[in-house]
Amino acid sequence: MDKMQRMKELVELLQAASRAYYAEDREIMSNYRYDELYDELQKLEEETGTVLANSPTIHVGYEAVDELPKEQHASPMLSLDKTKDVEQLRAFAGSHKTLLSWKMDGLTIVLTYRNGELEKAVTRGNGTIGEVVTNNAKTFVNLPMRIPYQGELVLRGEAIITYSDFEKINSEIEDAEARYKNPRNLCSGSVRQLNNAVTAARKVRVYAFALVSAENVDFGNSRERQFQWLQEQGFQVVEYRSFTGDTLDEAMAYFSGQIAHNDFPSDGLVALYDDIAYGDSLGTTAKFPRNAFAFKWADEKRTTRLLEIEWSPSRTGLLNPVAIFEPVELEGTTVSRASVHNISIMRELELGIGDEIEVYKANMIIPQIETNLTRSGLLPIPESCPVCGGKTGIHKTNEVETLYCLNPECPAKAMKSYTLFVSRDAINIDGMSEATLEKFMAHGFIHSYADLFRLDAHKEAIIALDGFGEKSYEKLWTGIQNARTTTLSRLLYALGIPNIGISTAKLICRAMKEDPEAVRHANAEELAAVDGIGEVIAEAYVDWWRKDENNIIFDELLKYLTLNKEYQDLGEQKLEGKVFVITGSLVHFSNRNALKDLIEKQGGKVTGSVSAKTNYLINNDIASTSSKNKKARELSIPILSEEDFLKLLEE
Repeated sequence: MDKMQRMKELVELLQAASRAYYAEDREIMSNYRYDELYDELQKLEEETGTVLANSPTIHVGYEAVDELPKEQHASPMLSLDKTKDVEQLRAFAGSHKTLLSWKMDGLTIVLTYRNGELEKAVTRGNGTIGEVVTNNAKTFVNLPMRIPYQGELVLRGEAIITYSDFEKINSEIEDAEARYKNPRNLCSGSVRQLNNAVTAARKVRVYAFALVSAENVDFGNSRERQFQWLQEQGFQVVEYRSFTGDTLDEAMAYFSGQIAHNDFPSDGLVALYDDIAYGDSLGTTAKFPRNAFAFKWADEKRTTRLLEIEWSPSRTGLLNPVAIFEPVELEGTTVSRASVHNISIMRELELGIGDEIEVYKANMIIPQIETNLTRSGLLPIPESCPVCGGKTGIHKTNEVETLYCLNPECPAKAMKSYTLFVSRDAINIDGMSEATLEKFMAHGFIHSYADLFRLDAHKEAIIALDGFGEKSYEKLWTGIQNARTTTLSRLLYALGIPNIGISTAKLICRAMKEDPEAVRHANAEELAAVDGIGEVIAEAYVDWWRKDENNIIFDELLKYLTLNKEYQDLGEQKLEGKVFVITGSLVHFSNRNALKDLIEKQGGKVTGSVSAKTNYLINNDIASTSSKNKKARELSIPILSEEDFLKLLEE
């Protein structure tokens, strides 16, 4: 087996073993086996001179910075000329050997290595000036920290987040409004974080696509040899195929067949002359280099029949028209719906039920209607909201018409509150996404929080919905049943009372001995006496309970919920009145929330920033120069490792 491939396998095996042992409290291999694999990896690293990112033989410290410095690129980074015409690409290649590779859709990074070590990473920025993100690049999943080549190396790569990692990250964000729109935006934000612990959690990967310079290395005038050499140094390069005008069809067939299976975002292909001298001799235009060309996929279109327009509500009251049509295969997946965006576009397309329409996927991802072949124009604009039945009105801004529900009490406008209610720290209904909430509201299944626990009354209708079925319903209903057993603090937080986060809800419930009636009837004076709750929060809390409708909501929910005690039999509150800040990665606790829960159960409080009121900062990297560590030292606040914290509990 290739040494580099074996190193990648070993890093993956050792990471999995560490994750299982420290985060999941289980063993998947013996200590002896772990040490054996570790030694094998260390030996291979010495033999190859390469240390892969995430190798357990190195430790990348997490650090926060105040800003990302700007830096000018040695040479401007130009965009590529583009085409959707395969024949134009064929003419570009002609008889020259050309490399065809994925045009990955992420964030371009310029990497500089000296003496075998990563020295600098700079974003593309505006092509002339980028931001220095070296600290963050050190956390990229597949970027080598050390390479055998000792001279100065400058290369360009595309930082990306895979679709599977993107979906996993989004699935862990309960507030649907806070979820990321696409992998590219998430990647861009992740690479440009001020705290590289955040970058590390996003699993950013980088793929080399251009070698800018490497001192005293002869590549035989070949771009392909540059790619091969970069692979030998431990870099992952973009997948490519070589072709000429005569063999282009074969290469295109491969890439077009592969795109449906890719786990990474791409928006086309790049063709690059293999002959370095020839390509460079062509120079550049004012905008584009002449040695490369970008190919954008021609959109695959299908003809289908419009079945209905579904008006999808949003939390602002906007009603978005969504076309539902007979399912068709597009770019390897079955598609049956596409957003029409607004009334203006719907009228422009003259849509009517039964119309024959052409659909495609923009950038091979987002379903769109290309044209309406029939144009019956028979679709009425609804005069009442599909959620609440209230009147609708058309708003016109910059010649674009949109439909809104005019009812200020429309449940759809309370979408954010429903999203909070079902979120992980609140009632925690597994599988109840915002998209599902919107769909159920649109069909009139949900008008109150309590309706979530009565969805079995709509079982047959839910099973018949697009995207649902018997198994999906049963899984969701199981999640709802599981959520019925909860705690009073979770319920209090779920109600969306102004200024009452989960931590404050726990403080109130503990002070009121977890008695629902005491929590409901607490007065401002006794609340303000609770450490961590001020007069303003106390008054707002009491005002919320003065409204009859809020008490009705609370009573209705109590009929469906079983409230478990959180603070019974806890004995002495060893951390009573102590304020903690948690930062950095954890080893003994699965995540920060687990540590936070323990602190709160022992009477302590966790805040997000270090201040004069902070008693302890918990950070395993005690010597870190992060802003929180610096602030703690300035204020003479003790910095504890997890071990120090656990000892504090034992005292």
